Amino acid sequence: MPLNSLKDKLASKNYSVRFGEVVKINATVIIAKGLNVSISDMVKIISNETAQETIGMVTEIDGSEFYITPFSFVEGFRAGDKVFLDSTGLNIPVSDALLGRVVDPFMQPIDGKGAINGRMTPIIKPPIAAMKRGMIDEVFGVGVKSIDGLLTCGKGQKLGIFAGSGVGKSTLMGMIVRGCDAPIKVVALIGERGREVPEFIEKNLGGDLPNTVIVVATSDDSPLMRKYGAFAAMSVAEYFKDQGRDVLFIMDSVTRFAMAQREIGLALGEPPTSKGYPPSSLTLLPQLMERAGKEEGKGSITAFFTVLNEGDDMSDPIADQSRSILDGHIVLSREMTDFGIYPPVHILNSASRVMHDIISQEHLKAVMKFRRLYTLLKENETLIRIGAYTKGTDPELDEAIEKKDAMQRFISQGAMFKVSFDEAFSELLEIMQ
Repeated sequence: MPLNSLKDKLASKNYSVRFGEVVKINATVIIAKGLNVSISDMVKIISNETAQETIGMVTEIDGSEFYITPFSFVEGFRAGDKVFLDSTGLNIPVSDALLGRVVDPFMQPIDGKGAINGRMTPIIKPPIAAMKRGMIDEVFGVGVKSIDGLLTCGKGQKLGIFAGSGVGKSTLMGMIVRGCDAPIKVVALIGERGREVPEFIEKNLGGDLPNTVIVVATSDDSPLMRKYGAFAAMSVAEYFKDQGRDVLFIMDSVTRFAMAQREIGLALGEPPTSKGYPPSSLTLLPQLMERAGKEEGKGSITAFFTVLNEGDDMSDPIADQSRSILDGHIVLSREMTDFGIYPPVHILNSASRVMHDIISQEHLKAVMKFRRLYTLLKENETLIRIGAYTKGTDPELDEAIEKKDAMQRFISQGAMFKVSFDEAFSELLEIMQ
């Protein structure tokens, strides 16, 4: 090709990289102009002075200006800094190399064990289509007697663990991760204290991570990191599910995830509703939770989501919305911890919505009898303690009093002990004979 023709061809095209510029910055949002962007586009902001970089997401567009919520913090940036479209988008690398690793929401290792490679997958995906969901018809043992025996979980079920602060959510999470039947385990620690991450790994998991992926976004991370940390962890679980494997997904906590969206929504001018949560906080919960489940022709994701009840208030908007989406709820009782009963699962306030479909009639009959006797004990506790109840007045209450110690032992379990589903079932039948 003649040189002049080549020069003409190059001159007819614009090969320069397009960029916008920052026009305004506040504590949580960067406002820029000069690019043709869409909602949820990823952009890279580069400081003109220090070459400092961060990535962010376009969360609002107002005419020629667009609002960026950064994944890190805004310190060090100023008006006039350049903004580029990030062609990689909101994708993360996933592979079997993640097993045994502790990573951030972008799958960057934070355990000092080297880089992780994998095929790119989007963080945001649609939930399993309703008609492609498999029936939940298999028991999922978690190794905790009170749950396996009285609140039996199914493979592909979504459950919530509801508790106030300091009641024992992390301990129960560790028991479930160690004791469950799933070959793959994905743990999302969202918005919790940084101190709790090594503590959870060493104390609650015993440092044993061969088939576990831990995704961490601590409370000092930006709201966007905390929000998308949960979605990234779910994408990791979906990678293994699509291979036909059964996955345990456990997330602590939904409340911190919703709080991250509250910070983002309020910064963008959304109206606050109950307890200051904007509408987007409640809309976000089903988008995450409905991605768990059992899919025909593939594996399953059995999910446990912890929900922090502020002031032990079960009518908290996040707790209320979560209960309506999930297939069951496990309520932890502060009163039971005061009595030294661990794990403090409040059997009478908890429920598994699929239990009736996956256990035998013999098992169901024993569960109903246990709940009835336990209720009788609770209702007559004061009379029994002050000696006002006369034996022989109520034969069923007499049986409850006789079996009280055995029932108490059944719902108690040491944090490092694992009890199989069959063992829990046999012990329950023996008590309820």
